[in-house]
Amino acid sequence: MQSTLRTAVISAAAATLCALTATLAVLAVSRPSILVTAPSASVATTPTFSPGVVTSGDAIVAKRPDLAIVYVGVESKENTASAAQQDLAGKASKLIARAKALGIPDKDINTAGYFVGANYVSDGNIAGYRAAEQLVLKWHNVDSIGKTLDALVQEGGATQISVGFTLADPKAAQAEARTQAIADARSRAQVMASAAGVKLGKVLRVSDLSSYGFRSQTYDVAGAAPASTQVPVGQLDVQVSVEVDFAIDA
Repeated sequence: MQSTLRTAVISAAAATLCALTATLAVLAVSRPSILVTAPSASVATTPTFSPGVVTSGDAIVAKRPDLAIVYVGVESKENTASAAQQDLAGKASKLIARAKALGIPDKDINTAGYFVGANYVSDGNIAGYRAAEQLVLKWHNVDSIGKTLDALVQEGGATQISVGFTLADPKAAQAEARTQAIADARSRAQVMASAAGVKLGKVLRVSDLSSYGFRSQTYDVAGAAPASTQVPVGQLDVQVSVEVDFAIDA
């Protein structure tokens, strides 16, 4: 009896062990493979540092303007908005016709602003309506700008007028200033390299920091007198700023 019981227990244990072995085998087969590799020795993990000299350079080139920008306007004040707008239309037409008669082509006549609205007094009430229009004219003969302004006011009926000067094509002046600015940067870098006891190398990078804006005197000649208006043209300053990175030779 005991022998039979022992045989049964051993048989059950063997069956359980076989079942467990089979389950583990199935799990081992169905489990996804994971490959772990060491990082390649050829991949650089440390950033490299290149010594150099970084300087800035500035330059100013003076040029005589060759283009006048004229801001000219007319306005009307009437009891109603419709009347103010209608009166303005006649004044603007007269002004534009005079500008064209002076030789200004259509492409150089642009509208800068147009307004129709109520005139408010200090107590908040409306005291009629106002309409206004402003034009921008390009005048290429800067030497005759005074006579042009007189004609626009005295014959064109302009009630608001001002003028500024610029360059029709500033690229040549900017290129000249840029060359001088880079030379200025190199001169500064050479001084720095000599002071540091190193030899200045080739240029690594050049950045143009300029906004390319240059100031021009604006003349307000509203209500110009019958005498000939004098508007000096003067010169413009074209300024360029650069940043240059130089290598250091061994």
